[in-house]
Amino acid sequence: MSDKLSFVDLAVPGVRGLRPYEPGKPESELARELGLNVEDIVKLASNENPLGPSPQALAAMQEVLPELARYPDGNGFDLKRRLSKHHGVAAQQITLGNGSNDVLEIIGRTFVRPEDGVVFSEHAFIVYALVTQAIGAKAQVARARDYGHDLEALRRAVDPSTRIVFIANPNNPTGTWLKADELEAFVADLPRTVLVVIDEAYIEYVDEADFPDASKWIGKYPNLIVTRTFSKVHGLAGLRLGYALSDPDIADLLNRVRQPFNVNSLAQIAAIASLDDPEHVQKGVEINRKGMATLTEAFGELGLEWIPSVGNFLTVDFGKPSAPIFQALLQEGVIVRPIGGYGLPNHLRITIGTATENARCITALRKVLAG
Repeated sequence: MSDKLSFVDLAVPGVRGLRPYEPGKPESELARELGLNVEDIVKLASNENPLGPSPQALAAMQEVLPELARYPDGNGFDLKRRLSKHHGVAAQQITLGNGSNDVLEIIGRTFVRPEDGVVFSEHAFIVYALVTQAIGAKAQVARARDYGHDLEALRRAVDPSTRIVFIANPNNPTGTWLKADELEAFVADLPRTVLVVIDEAYIEYVDEADFPDASKWIGKYPNLIVTRTFSKVHGLAGLRLGYALSDPDIADLLNRVRQPFNVNSLAQIAAIASLDDPEHVQKGVEINRKGMATLTEAFGELGLEWIPSVGNFLTVDFGKPSAPIFQALLQEGVIVRPIGGYGLPNHLRITIGTATENARCITALRKVLAG
C-alpha cells in the first residue's frame, strides 16, 4: 500500500467530486492548437459584447492608471451611489462582486449549510450547481419545460430543507425567459424562509413587454435577491464586476462574507462611466437585435432548429451529437460553445457577434454541414 498522501482525501466532500467551470476556448489557445492566426479567429463562445466597452469607460480607466498602486475602495462608495441612483435603491441594499458569479457564491456561503437544499432548473446556469456542490448542500433539480424554467416544477422541488431557489431570467444557455405575472406569483408563494435569487445577467437585451425587472420587487419581498453584471451588455467581462440588490439585512450579511477589495479600481470607475453612457449600451442592444435576425434567418435556411432567445446568444439543435460539428467549426476558426454539460449534447450555443463575425459563422456552418 502506498504511503503517499492524497490531498483529494483532505478536501471537503463537495469539492472532491467538483469539476471546474469550463470557459469558452480563447482565440490564443485555438491558434496554438491549430496553427491559425489569431486575427482570423472568430470567438462566439462566451456571450461577450462584440461592441466592447464604452469609450467613456475606456477614458475613465486611462485616467486612474497612475493610481493602481493604491488599493481600491473596499466599499465601492462611488459605484454604489451610482447604482443606487440607477435602480432607485439604497446603497445599503447593494453587494458588489468580482463578477456576478462571485456574488452567487457569496450568497451560497452566507446562507446554505451542508444539510440544506438548493433548488434550480435543469439546463440552468451551471454555476448554481457548482456553488451547491462546493458547499456540500443538496441539489434539488427541477425538470425543465421547453428548455426553460418550469415554475410549477420548481415550486414542487421546494421542501423544508430548501434554503435558496436560483432562477436565471433570461436563462443561460437556453435564452428562455419567464413573464412578469407568473414569476412574481412564484416569488409571492415561496415561504419567507426560502431565498429566491433571480439572476438578470442578460436583462438589458430583452425587448418583451411582459418581461419583469425583478429589482422593482425587492421592497415587496424581503427574501428576494436580484443579481446583475457588467460583463454582458456593458462589455466589461475582462474586469469582472457584478452585484446583488436585496433587502438591507441580507446585503449586510453578504457584505460580511464578501472578500475585502473584491472589486478592483478599474472595474469600479469603468462601471460608473458605462452607466453614464446609455447610448453605448443601446448601440450594443441594436447590434444584437440585427445579429439575432441575421443568424435565425440563416439557421432557417440551413434547416436548423433553435431555442427562441432574448439574450445575446442562440442555442442551436443539430438533431445529433454536436461535438463533431463543434470540432469542425474550430478547424474553420470559429469558436462556439458546446453545452453537453448542461444536458444538451445535440446543441451548440452561439453568441451573436458583429455583422462580420456572424457572416463568418454562417459561412463556416454551411461548409461544415455540407460535409
